[in-house]
Amino acid sequence: MDIRSLMRRAVQFNGSREAIVHGDIRLTFEQSWQRGLRLANALLAMGLKPGDRVGSLEDNGIPAADFFVAAAVANLVRVPLYPRNKGETHVHMLGHTGCRAVIAAEEYVAELDGLQDQLPALERIITRDDGYEDWLAGFPDTDPDVPVDPDDYFIIRHTGGTTGLPKGVAYTHRAWLAAGRDWMYLFPPIEPGDRCLHIAPISHGSGYFFVPMWLSGAANVLLDHFDATATMDAIENEQIQYLFIVPAILNMMNRDPKARSRDFSKLKCMQVGAAPIADDTALTAREIFGDVLWQGYGQTEAVPVTMMGPRQWFTEIEGSEPLRSCGLILPFADVEIWDDNNKPLAQGKEGQISVRCDGQMAGFWDDEAATAERVVDGWVLTGDIGMIDRNGYLYLLDRAGDMIVSGGYNIYPAELENVLSDHDDVVEAAVFAVPDERWGETPMAVCTVIEGAKVTAEELIGICADALGSYKRPKAVELTTDPLPKSIVGKVQRKVLREPYWEGHERRIAGN
Repeated sequence: MDIRSLMRRAVQFNGSREAIVHGDIRLTFEQSWQRGLRLANALLAMGLKPGDRVGSLEDNGIPAADFFVAAAVANLVRVPLYPRNKGETHVHMLGHTGCRAVIAAEEYVAELDGLQDQLPALERIITRDDGYEDWLAGFPDTDPDVPVDPDDYFIIRHTGGTTGLPKGVAYTHRAWLAAGRDWMYLFPPIEPGDRCLHIAPISHGSGYFFVPMWLSGAANVLLDHFDATATMDAIENEQIQYLFIVPAILNMMNRDPKARSRDFSKLKCMQVGAAPIADDTALTAREIFGDVLWQGYGQTEAVPVTMMGPRQWFTEIEGSEPLRSCGLILPFADVEIWDDNNKPLAQGKEGQISVRCDGQMAGFWDDEAATAERVVDGWVLTGDIGMIDRNGYLYLLDRAGDMIVSGGYNIYPAELENVLSDHDDVVEAAVFAVPDERWGETPMAVCTVIEGAKVTAEELIGICADALGSYKRPKAVELTTDPLPKSIVGKVQRKVLREPYWEGHERRIAGN
């Protein structure tokens, strides 16, 4: 099965249903498909061929949906870029994937200035300006019906590049369909006419939901930026059933003063992912939105591998701490905890999370060495530290690269962040290593607190010591009312906070 053929079949059965919503614009399946056909024919008329890579630089909107559909129709491989990335990162992403074209929203096209001089393979930069609609209308809405094989590449998504240049993660049609199927496997069933809200770009994480919704006859409702009030307005007014959300955004919605007075009764599933969630954020969201929270774990390289709904998340079960876990291992995923020699550890032991699932990458694009490092005998090494308990709950203890080694003890920032975020005055927290003459390195915390917060740094340090032991308490806690720095996908950037403390050090680790 390929995505183009399945999307086409869904149009046949749901042509008059609403498919795409952005602001006041509402398109049926037939209308959105016709726009996608026109754009596909436009791209093919430029000389692009099935299998060619095409970059995109855009926010959510009708044109973004056009390109999503068009790339599937023309069997082109999408290469999403991140708005406001540095020019050299755009060059790398477009260059190593050999993109022949890039399509950009007018507000971002300046980021691509001069790129064609550096990228000989890049033949066209297509700008969506005021003339886009007239240009699109000039191409036929006939189906080009190009050949598509399930093992053709569908998309190349890039990693965050935290340890070097971003790596391209290549997905086939088969793998992308498997990821969507497994993601939805335990969710309440998607019914024709249901509605999914996309806060994050459909070109990135939220895009995993786009195809399953389309194939089920459900509408994809698009927001082009996040605002807590506007997001909750959309959930209410559009009668949303599904959405994907990162913990940082959910935390901001929790703190909206009018959140508890709204009607969220149509919601079936708010899937929380992309980063660990603090206990307080999860429990507060349950109070506000009801028993609709689901949590899963996976990576761009392999997704999803765990999932749990409210009955598994907010419960008590002997031998488990569901609130501190990232879900139950899915039926169609293999998950093991490996030691430093890539050997499985016994249940309950801590080590690297290693996964194998149908929805995993074919490999890093044009990087055999990196693929060999991360894929061992068909298993993806996540670089995350975790543990599996006797009931099948997986615990994400931390990212391997963020672990703090203080006086010979391993300290995982996430466990400290969880304790700090439980305090009513703390909005969010980040913990990272700083140099220490005695211990080599030691934890440091930065906490965003509410206006008028009464909590002190000393109080928070004491709470950590009481909860986790004195050797794990932060050396210092910095309090601020400013939001913590975050990546495009909403993950707190510990590295940005850590850097000033390591100036003058050749390495970002220290020994005693």
